[in-house]
Amino acid sequence: MTLNPLLKGLRPTHPGEVLREDVLPALNKPKAEIAKLLGVSRPTLYDVLNEKRPISPNLALRLGKLVGGGPEIWLSMQQAYDLAETKAEIADELKNIPTLHAAA
Repeated sequence: MTLNPLLKGLRPTHPGEVLREDVLPALNKPKAEIAKLLGVSRPTLYDVLNEKRPISPNLALRLGKLVGGGPEIWLSMQQAYDLAETKAEIADELKNIPTLHAAA
């Protein structure tokens, strides 16, 4: 996979930020109504929007249905975010783990 050099060094975006900054304003509906339409509690939605909770497969399915595009995009964003955050958290430990290769 070839990475875009313009994105080098940038951390992946939490999907809650995309919802908060791009998707919800475009829908022009109150957050409480969005939560109701999704069938989730307002605190659940607010936690995602405030990047305190990840997008679960359940919520990804609901978002994919509500706004189109399917659940995969939401799960992909969450996975990229989680991997980048975890990689940064355990970077020192990863340096000490060797890469093994199969014997010829």
